[in-house]
Amino acid sequence: MSKTLFVPKETADAETRVAASPDTVKKLKGLGFDVVVESGAGLKSRMDDEAFRAAGAEIAGPEAAANADVIFRVRRPGEQEFFGYKSGAIVIATMDPYGHEDALAAMAGKGISAFAMELMPRITRAQSMDVLSSQANLAGYQAVIEAASVFDRAMPMMMTAAGTVPAARVFVMGAGVAGLQAIATARRLGAVVSATDVRPAAKEQVASLGAKFIAVEDDEFKAAETAGGYAKEMSAEYQAKQAELVASHIAKQDIVITTALIPGRPAPRLVSRQMLSAMKLGSVAVDLAVERGGNIEGAVAGAVTEVEGVNVIGYENLPGRIAASASALYAKNLLTFFETLVDKETGDLKINREDELVAATLLTHEGALVHPKFGGQPAGGEA
Repeated sequence: MSKTLFVPKETADAETRVAASPDTVKKLKGLGFDVVVESGAGLKSRMDDEAFRAAGAEIAGPEAAANADVIFRVRRPGEQEFFGYKSGAIVIATMDPYGHEDALAAMAGKGISAFAMELMPRITRAQSMDVLSSQANLAGYQAVIEAASVFDRAMPMMMTAAGTVPAARVFVMGAGVAGLQAIATARRLGAVVSATDVRPAAKEQVASLGAKFIAVEDDEFKAAETAGGYAKEMSAEYQAKQAELVASHIAKQDIVITTALIPGRPAPRLVSRQMLSAMKLGSVAVDLAVERGGNIEGAVAGAVTEVEGVNVIGYENLPGRIAASASALYAKNLLTFFETLVDKETGDLKINREDELVAATLLTHEGALVHPKFGGQPAGGEA
């Protein structure tokens, strides 16, 4: 008996992405699933109902979720949504689990098997499933585009008969996936780019993109990277030294882009009002961490605000501002992971909790919260 996979229209405010594409629908059909897409789910990502229908999907209303065995989403469903799902349904999405243990417990109580794509381990096998990387890459690009649109000067140096326009100076704080793409994009636009990060490995990456690396390179800096490749929180003493160096550097910049996020914690404050006040009038700052409290003092989620004469961009969900690209990549991430849950011989769904990808991402299963990071108890075996 075939199983049904449902792709709903996202209900979160300002969420423009969709969790499937016509290309992934074809592949899901090839795996033996009946695919149902909610009407209008992909319109904001340039994917209309007819494109999904042509790929083999059925178009239906939100009530189709009640009969779905698998549900692909961009964001965690709200209670009014998952209470309508059947017990035993598999839900795969970015779940934003930190601080939302009540929602996880409610999903467990409903009997849902919930997978959090943002917890995918950063290992070679999972590179094509890494939603944080695919979406952060686009966020870094879009941060530069948004900054350029607000900046009231040209980005590259221009030599004209009327005089020379100097190149914009762009400083990127955090050289992870988003930061590196921001560096590359700003360089393509002709800016003079510098960057900072607390991870020693970032220095070479920054230099390889043609940007100058800015950091206090002491012993703490040389040891500042977690096993998973994430930046770790630095001591107060290091932060003070780094802040002093950064403050003097920021004063000379036209555009500052901050990208610092630590999983499960509020975003670290990197740029103070005092630092902003030292920048030239009309400078621009972009805060990619605004949804987690923000790296920049005075940043307002969802808005562009003037702080100490600097235009501070606090747009949430930057990947969603280029939804056509973001949805195509996100849909492929989900498909690639989902394929690991489908038995190649029988076509049956199997949740093998001993698989490292499942162990890292499975939040709730068989009526229980199972992820150890959120109060659950890990277990081996197959379900």
